[in-house]
Amino acid sequence: MTDTFDKLKAKLAAGTITDEELGDSTLTDEERIWLSAERHDKARSDSPQITMEAYLEASKKLDTSAEDSPEYAAALKLVEAYEGQA
Repeated sequence: MTDTFDKLKAKLAAGTITDEELGDSTLTDEERIWLSAERHDKARSDSPQITMEAYLEASKKLDTSAEDSPEYAAALKLVEAYEGQA
């Protein structure tokens, strides 16, 4: 393992790393893949999980609310987040 890998691994554990840091030329392909996968897993686990029941309720609000209402905007955001987590 390279020193850069160890530094980026520690930085990822404390927060996040950028695409530029992942593109560091001193990283091996295996290190880059591992860091990228860990960053992806961390991002998914940090995002809130939306249940099917909440999705269905929000879908109903989209059908019954006016498009310019705050309820519609909140429901649309929830529906898009649910569909994006698949």
